[in-house]
Amino acid sequence: MPELPAASSPPTAPPRPLRPLSRVEVADIAVRLFSEHGYEATSTVDIAEAAGVSRSTFFRQFRSKDDVIFADHDELAVLIDTYFAAPHGDPWLAVCEAASMVFERFRERLEIVRIRDRVVRDTPVLRDRETIMAIRYERMFASYLRSTVPDVPPLTAIRFAAAVTATHNFVLRRLIRAPDNVGPFSLAAELAEVRRLFHPDAAVPGPEARPVGDVVVAVFPAATDPTEVARAIEERLRAQARFI
Repeated sequence: MPELPAASSPPTAPPRPLRPLSRVEVADIAVRLFSEHGYEATSTVDIAEAAGVSRSTFFRQFRSKDDVIFADHDELAVLIDTYFAAPHGDPWLAVCEAASMVFERFRERLEIVRIRDRVVRDTPVLRDRETIMAIRYERMFASYLRSTVPDVPPLTAIRFAAAVTATHNFVLRRLIRAPDNVGPFSLAAELAEVRRLFHPDAAVPGPEARPVGDVVVAVFPAATDPTEVARAIEERLRAQARFI
């Protein structure tokens, strides 16, 4: 009697993750799909399948495909809110430290942050969303200053928050995009300069403080043309610099 053919085995389902993936982990998977296949060509179904989650689970975590790429910003916003809720002796410094927390988180995830940066630059709708994220940080910083330093003019708080955010973004982009032979700016030093400009009486300890050089005293007749005074001082400073 001829042998009956063996029954074919059912297709093996992809292995399920041992634990539910976090929003940031799902977002990282999406970023890599966007990089490999293009943002427009990648669907929410593609992301859900690659992450091993159902579409319903995906939409419980994210409102849309646009939201998935910036998931870590939501976590950072919660982290900053928690940080600001604690007492701080110097609110101006606290804002700078909050910006540094964001920077360090991105530096820890530099590989995926670089991939996301390329995706965002290639996708106009994501560039717009990134701008909105930057404004979100500005508003958090300004709101904190206005609540903790009530005597400060509101516009000063807004300007300081904008300067801190812009400085952070510049240094971060330099870190992400600069070639290996270009050293990144020191965020601590640049934020210390922002504090000095807006809050000149603040003590800025450590190596980021700018050294004070020799003092040049210039005496001119009262009728001297201001342009001539400026030129003479500039020549004196240049001559001094050649001998340092």
